[in-house]
Amino acid sequence: MSSPIEHRIMHVRGRVQGVFFRQSTQHEARRLGLTGTVRNNPDGTVTIEAEGPAAALDALEAWCHTGPPAARVDQVTATPGAVQGHQEFSVQR
Repeated sequence: MSSPIEHRIMHVRGRVQGVFFRQSTQHEARRLGLTGTVRNNPDGTVTIEAEGPAAALDALEAWCHTGPPAARVDQVTATPGAVQGHQEFSVQR
């Protein structure tokens, strides 16, 4: 029996733009078998919407606290959301 699919919205604050955060998030999410999106926001934060089993979402959220080597993460907040049925994990421009 497979784990139920959940949706989680994560907001990441710090030096997270211009440091390959979105691309690195996509790589990590795909490695974990998650689907969803990642995007930069005008206020300098990054928003991740990811779907998959809770354990994989927990792993992505934990990874977000560090991010790629050039990032400096100050805060990660995560809230549940409604499952959207994403087919892949993509970077939004």
